[in-house]
Amino acid sequence: MQDETFGLPLVSTFIRQQLQESVETVMKNALLGLETANYELEFETKSKETRYLLVNATTKRDSEGKIIGVVGVAQDVTDTKEKDRAVASMATELRQLVDTANAPIFGIDAEGKVNEWNNKTAEITGFRKVSASCCRHNMVLSKIHY
Repeated sequence: MQDETFGLPLVSTFIRQQLQESVETVMKNALLGLETANYELEFETKSKETRYLLVNATTKRDSEGKIIGVVGVAQDVTDTKEKDRAVASMATELRQLVDTANAPIFGIDAEGKVNEWNNKTAEITGFRKVSASCCRHNMVLSKIHY
C-alpha cells in the first residue's frame, strides 16, 4: 500500500478540494516550525469515501534540528462526527415538532423563567416566543415546593 502513496502530493491527492488551501497552510506552517494541534480535515479514501481526521501537524527535524518535513498524527473521528450529525438532526426534528405542535407547550427553568414557548402557546396567549422568554409579563409561574 505504501507503494501507492509514496511520492504523491498529499494535499492535491488526498484532501477534498474545498479544504486544500487551509491544509496547505497548516503544512507550510509546520515546515516553518509552527505546529498545529487538533485540526479537523476531510480525507478522501481510495474508494472516494470521506473520513474525518483530527490531526496534529508536527515539524520533523533531523539530528541537527534542521526542519526536514512534517509528521501528521491523526485520529479517525468519522464515527463520532456522523453520530453528532444524527443527534443534531434529531434535535432539529424535535424542535420542529415542539414548535409546530397543535397543543400549547411551554416550560420554565428552576427560577420560574420561561425557557420554552411553542407557536401554539404564542397564538393562544398573544405573547411571542421572544417576549415570553425575556419577561414574565402577567403570567404567574410559581416554584414547585416538595
